[in-house]
Amino acid sequence: MSLRWTDSREIAIELVERFPDLDPKTVRFTDLHQWICELEEFDDEPGRSNEAILEAIILAWMDEAD
Repeated sequence: MSLRWTDSREIAIELVERFPDLDPKTVRFTDLHQWICELEEFDDEPGRSNEAILEAIILAWMDEAD
């Protein structure tokens, strides 16, 4: 399965597994963008993200981390 920017819930699950002790509220968008692009399953253009997409991923990550 390949992940795209629109797969916020699936990306959040991957990030919870990769960074189980990290509080998503402390993550900078620049770091988040890099980590998503580095996910093995991620297959989308890095430049297609925007602030709204990254916010949706952070919110999903916070939800999954609870």
